[in-house]
Amino acid sequence: MIIQPHILSKALDAALSTGADFADIFVEDTYSSQLTVLNSKADQAIVGQLYGAGIRLFFGHEIVYVTTNDLSEVGLVKAALNAAQSRGTGAASKSMPLMQVPFDSVHTFGEKPWEMNRERKFKWLNGIDQHARARNSAVTQVEAGLNEKFQRVQIANSRGLMAYDERAYSRIRMQTFVESNGVKESSADDEGHMGTSEVYDQIDLKSLAEGAVDRAMLLTKAAYAPAGDMPVLIDNAFGGVLFHEACGHGLETTGVAKDSSVFCGKMNQKIAHECVTAIDDGTIENGWGSLNMDDEGNKTKKTTLIENGVLRSYIVDEMGSRQTGYEITGSGRRQSYKYAPASRMRNTFIAAGKDKFEDMVRDVDYGLYAKRMGGGSVNPGTGDYNFQVAEGYIIRNGRIEEAVKGACLIGRGIDTLGKITRVSDDLKLARGMCGSVSGTIPAAVGQPQVLVSSLMVGGRAK
Repeated sequence: MIIQPHILSKALDAALSTGADFADIFVEDTYSSQLTVLNSKADQAIVGQLYGAGIRLFFGHEIVYVTTNDLSEVGLVKAALNAAQSRGTGAASKSMPLMQVPFDSVHTFGEKPWEMNRERKFKWLNGIDQHARARNSAVTQVEAGLNEKFQRVQIANSRGLMAYDERAYSRIRMQTFVESNGVKESSADDEGHMGTSEVYDQIDLKSLAEGAVDRAMLLTKAAYAPAGDMPVLIDNAFGGVLFHEACGHGLETTGVAKDSSVFCGKMNQKIAHECVTAIDDGTIENGWGSLNMDDEGNKTKKTTLIENGVLRSYIVDEMGSRQTGYEITGSGRRQSYKYAPASRMRNTFIAAGKDKFEDMVRDVDYGLYAKRMGGGSVNPGTGDYNFQVAEGYIIRNGRIEEAVKGACLIGRGIDTLGKITRVSDDLKLARGMCGSVSGTIPAAVGQPQVLVSSLMVGGRAK
């Protein structure tokens, strides 16, 4: 508990004093740490604390949101009154008595970030640097970093809900640069989870470093990818970023409620090939995008978005439910108290299918194997996307052959869903940071390998 219930109740009553029909308070106390090693030397050690509260009021479908760093009784009540008086002129009401809602956590945490010796952390990062340099003399620069966050949150609302939770996140990342015969390339990788950092004593950081170096060296020898419309086999894990960006955001009520998503009005309609089932799951143990409760105090759950090609659910927060009538899915999320919550993805992935990866490769006469996806851009309203392929190979006569670089995938999310014709049984998830109207949050992406029968590949025309 961060703030006593009687203080929260007074602030909620102040928020309801001019006619708001709902109010909630999100209180946050977060410790964060960022360590970086650059070129075999400690480069950064940044530690900070975020402490404050956000107060949100609903007037029908309108939202008023204010923040404050003054968490005293006087400070909270003043902020709530300012929010109420900025919009309302109606009759006052009272919040319901606050009752603590318990959540049974499935997540396990070890040493908190401030309890662990910093030299131990720098040892991991220095080890990554050394392993990368030992792998190949062509390495010119290595950057390794560890980001840690330990967040305590308390939520109370005018319906009488009061809840408390603790979240821990840790992510170790690295990027290596190489130069061979005048050709410069780079590659990056990471490991992370919802949890604390002691796991890096067990994770094979040597393989992490060596894999990044090998991929960068492969790119120095690769030819540029051909351009054209062709079958594309997209690998598992971070390959799911394409579904996340091109389709997942379109399923959030942030856009659906405004009728600005291509998926509006398609509930219980077929929107994908029948081999496609997509899940948004906040309950995975120590999952990167998991939560015990969302940032509105609602219990998280596992949500089937698409079932055998048919749209079954949107991603719904409090206001999204109010605007659309769909059931809340425990998906209200925010970067910090400085942002009002919005409907956001958690661990979002295409579920495992029945196909074998080897059979999927054999079925392609000529196409692209997108083994690792990179960054890209998407229009969340239309689902039009353009994504880089960080590591790609030509498939020829049913065999994966030469590496290529410079490829990008161009398409429209809802069209691509219909062209996924085969889904493997090898599901994997990967970590990402997702940005939207409520800030940047940890969100996992994933899928098995999927075969898209026809997709525009950007490259170099012959």
